[in-house]
Amino acid sequence: MKLIIIDYGLGNLRSIEKALQYVGAEVKISNEPSAIDRAEALILPGVGAFRDAMMHFSTLERVVRDAVDEGKPLLGICLGMQMLTSESEEGGIHKGIDIIPGRVIRFPSFDLKVPHMGWNSIIIKKDIPLLKGIENGSFVYFVHSYHVSTDQRYQVAACDYGKEFPAIIASEEGNVLGTQFHPEKSGETGLRMLRNFVEMYGS
Repeated sequence: MKLIIIDYGLGNLRSIEKALQYVGAEVKISNEPSAIDRAEALILPGVGAFRDAMMHFSTLERVVRDAVDEGKPLLGICLGMQMLTSESEEGGIHKGIDIIPGRVIRFPSFDLKVPHMGWNSIIIKKDIPLLKGIENGSFVYFVHSYHVSTDQRYQVAACDYGKEFPAIIASEEGNVLGTQFHPEKSGETGLRMLRNFVEMYGS
């Protein structure tokens, strides 16, 4: 499987690359539209602010959209998941890629610390191949101050941090997925998810 990690200037690229190599993926980091176009599957990472990410990503948005429209699988991680939605209210209202309807909103003020950082458990809502072998209540690693608000039909798994929010989302077609947590930092559970993603679309 030729899997491309999209390099648009933001994201924890090397740790994701190493995790994917560990689970047997043929993976490359690239910002070349031609490489993205030829890829069999894509990873959209992200660290930082939504507005900056979308500005950096703008030159690659068309080729990624075309790949998704062709049915190629795409996995967004953390901010990469948030970018898949319609818009974000982080630092004003900013448009997302709009593959999965939804809005990125800040955690409300409550007794728990923001950002939500560290290990937390997921509540599985849909049984999909990405979660093969993953038990309900498994712990994964989060680092974020904003979360996605979207319709239940796009929610695959949730997490509770003062309120329930989507931890994994998927498009209705099923080829676009997003994890709010970092699977590459989530131990055996995260590696299993990455292995599942690779196995879903070939090796």
